[in-house]
Amino acid sequence: MSWNPALTPGCPDEIGPGAIETLIIPRARDLGGFEVRRALPAPKRQMVGPFIFFDQMGPAEFLTGQGIDVRPHPHIGLGTVTYLYRGSFQHRDSTGADQIITPGALNWMIAGRGVTHSERSPDAARAGPSSLLGIQTWIALPESHEDMAPVFEHHEQGALPVIRDTGITARLILGRAYGQTAPATLPSDTFYLDVTLAPRARFPLPDDHEDRGIYVTEGSIRIAGQDFESGQMMVFRPGDAITVQAGDRGARLMALGGETLNGPRHIWWNFVASSRERIEEAKRQWRAERWGTGLFDLPPTDRAEHIPLPERT
Repeated sequence: MSWNPALTPGCPDEIGPGAIETLIIPRARDLGGFEVRRALPAPKRQMVGPFIFFDQMGPAEFLTGQGIDVRPHPHIGLGTVTYLYRGSFQHRDSTGADQIITPGALNWMIAGRGVTHSERSPDAARAGPSSLLGIQTWIALPESHEDMAPVFEHHEQGALPVIRDTGITARLILGRAYGQTAPATLPSDTFYLDVTLAPRARFPLPDDHEDRGIYVTEGSIRIAGQDFESGQMMVFRPGDAITVQAGDRGARLMALGGETLNGPRHIWWNFVASSRERIEEAKRQWRAERWGTGLFDLPPTDRAEHIPLPERT
């Protein structure tokens, strides 16, 4: 499918500065030679639509034999979205899934009432120097789905719809946008796009979603006469027609949003829930380490270790 951005109202110089409701500068964390930039949750913004967690992983460079080893850890009340620009991950979880993800593909895991997973660099990546750059997000579940059984889906790059126009390539990772629908099963109305823009190209955000935001991963964009560089997230006022313009170097960005939930969510470590009681029960069960007898089990192919419950987060 194609669309003509010039026909979409809201060109950059027609948007008032107030159209940007929140500007988020992610917090950087060094995880021992591997940097993570966290945009959500932010002090002034917990969610964009159902998106409650947004991390840029890397860029990171690894020598032969090195890689990422995120030991098995638990989740409740959310769906995890892993999407890579460079590198690879091996995902293992307590549903029995064991899947390597490569750039442009989607790993989508709904934790529901409780799931455990690990993420590690696969052996092939450790066989020589490697690099990693990607985005990991969490989507908070509606209350109606918090008790569902966990599920995992993998969709290769070729299964995700691609929308093109002059200077624009947009891969639809999740949800619906511009008349296209991505294949992953979702519990709420959502959109999530990987967008590459040629220099000075204009890109209109979907105008039929309640909540919308943009995170710039490469290059820069211009909105209402202001320039925004990579590593920044903008959340827009509902209802406005928004078109952004790439800078002279072009841009790559993630566009995200969708239907807002019926209220805020409680977050503690890797747990998201509509009530504190759910989180306290998840903490109790993870601390007990009674694998397979309650909310949590360990991945069948990664049971030798796990991350213990922290004292504080």
